[in-house]
Amino acid sequence: MNLKPIATEKAIMKIETENVLTFLVDQKYTKQEIKKEIEDLFKIKIDKIRTQIRNNQKIVYVKLNKKNLAIDLATKLGLM
Repeated sequence: MNLKPIATEKAIMKIETENVLTFLVDQKYTKQEIKKEIEDLFKIKIDKIRTQIRNNQKIVYVKLNKKNLAIDLATKLGLM
């Protein structure tokens, strides 16, 4: 699976205020597949996933569990 983190101003604001990470993925993947992949890859717990299709691309908003801070993971990914 090709997960590409998004580092726009809006995405950074969501990391800081809502504990949400934003990724760009292929449209063929379901929410369950994306959730399992992210949890296994980063060893974190996810509360909720929302998806949006814009300009023929699937954008995934991943709300992390309160025990896992999005800002810590964003730092590891080089977004912050």
